[in-house]
Amino acid sequence: MIAIAVDDEALMLGALVAAIEASPDITDVARFSDCEEALEFIKGNNADIAFLDINMRGMGGLALAEKIIAYRPNCKIVFCTGYEEYAIPAFKLHASGYLMKPISAEDVQGEIDNIKGVRKKEKLLNATCFGNFEVYVKGEKLPFKRLKTKELLAFLIDRRGAGMTAKQICAVLFPDDTDDTKNAAYLRQLFMDLKNTLKSVGAEAIVCHQTPCYRVDTGLIKCDYISYLESGKPEFHGEYMMQYGWAEETCAMLSFKK
Repeated sequence: MIAIAVDDEALMLGALVAAIEASPDITDVARFSDCEEALEFIKGNNADIAFLDINMRGMGGLALAEKIIAYRPNCKIVFCTGYEEYAIPAFKLHASGYLMKPISAEDVQGEIDNIKGVRKKEKLLNATCFGNFEVYVKGEKLPFKRLKTKELLAFLIDRRGAGMTAKQICAVLFPDDTDDTKNAAYLRQLFMDLKNTLKSVGAEAIVCHQTPCYRVDTGLIKCDYISYLESGKPEFHGEYMMQYGWAEETCAMLSFKK
């Protein structure tokens, strides 16, 4: 899906774009701080969904939405605002959604899923990343036959749903081994082991391999790390996936975010 984001406050626009980009359904986001510029873009480009602040300088979000619908009738409108009193005029425009600021990636994905007619995803796993990395199913630790299988899942969760190639994964999981062919074959074994491990608890949908990328569906995972990035909760105390050396970079990023 192609999205546009419009907000005349730079910080709010940046946060909104980050939340939209976190969705695996979004392929591109065009950002605008000016309604007229957004409208000019719409005149010459298609967009599937528009996230619009309502209270903006110039024509404002409601008027902009009317014009977007006139040019792109199939474009879904999601209003983003800090003011509840705009809800009625927003829905008179047949808006697809109405989000109250501050807006999280989970809020955005909820609206996208609603537009797609998808029910809210059930969390199949609970992954704890603060401290040591562990995975739980219904309160019980998920057993892994191989430590590298567990590390593969940890790395894919660390990447928050981004597609990773075999070469990228092998460079992290096997940093001292330069035999690309052997490593790629071993990675395929690890992925099948991971898939089977998750299948044993009904959670195989969490991981997928669409050549050339491996990824996880973060919408199916309850995770302290992802929740912290989206909402600042739970608190981060400086320890992240401590059993993996490659996790130090993310740990530094989280410490800086504090």
